[in-house]
Amino acid sequence: MKALRIISRNIRDSFKSVFRNFSLSLASISCITITLIVVSISIILSYNVNNFAENVEKDVTIVVFLDTNITPEEKDDVEDLIKKIEGVDTYTYQSKGEIAKEMMESSDVFNNIMSSWDDEASPLQSTFQVKVKNIEQIGDVAKKIKKLDHVGTVKYGEGMVEQLVSVFEIVKKVSIGIVIALIVVTAFLIANTIKITIFSRKREIEIMRLVGASNINIKIPFMVEGLILGILGAIIPIIITTYGYSALYNNFDGQLFSPFIKLLKPEPFIFYVSLVLLVIGILVGMFGSWRAVKKYLKI
Repeated sequence: MKALRIISRNIRDSFKSVFRNFSLSLASISCITITLIVVSISIILSYNVNNFAENVEKDVTIVVFLDTNITPEEKDDVEDLIKKIEGVDTYTYQSKGEIAKEMMESSDVFNNIMSSWDDEASPLQSTFQVKVKNIEQIGDVAKKIKKLDHVGTVKYGEGMVEQLVSVFEIVKKVSIGIVIALIVVTAFLIANTIKITIFSRKREIEIMRLVGASNINIKIPFMVEGLILGILGAIIPIIITTYGYSALYNNFDGQLFSPFIKLLKPEPFIFYVSLVLLVIGILVGMFGSWRAVKKYLKI
């Protein structure tokens, strides 16, 4: 019970202190708010860039062209062998007739040329469209398929795909690095602002020491105050993130510039980002207060 009374008193005193020193508290809250908005935008951009990269990687397909005169039995043999290759995720088969039908539906010119073809007369090749579990395996999987009997050509955009993967890896690392750097900068900006707030109350802390308050009893109220400042500073960024991102997603129908660039669905993404912002606000608020009391005032 005594511990609960101490905690409730510290929280009450901290709220009073926030409003008693309102101008300084407002400066700290404003700093937290502005920097957390920047962090929120960076996190949203970073995750959407990574999501775009992952979607592109998932769409990369190995197209396996079979021999023109392959028999159904030989096609089944090739399918069994593809299925057993390590790294293959899913595959679909498209016969000559299906390919011809798609081409005729897409163009009147193709329709006029190909309408008289039957499967035997068609120069088209049946295909398997193969997706891999990991984009980095695509080259090895393509080479193994190429060695199979009754396989004519294997295409997957070789050369370009490897370059694309390498660019995406760099983009992912850079975006993660930017977010981490912004969080670190945010922590120091907020900590320095709170230091100024606490430094202006040096006399108050000296009086607390004169009446016999221990170091921990002096630090705790200021850390609780930093926690409150962090929560208050995170409210506006959380509101902007929640409603702003949802509005962006709905107004652009879940895509940006083209259907090729899809945005992450707001839920539960915005809740995770909001939680991150709240945690950052709380941690840097408490850290700033603790560091200021410990280092600046030599307690």
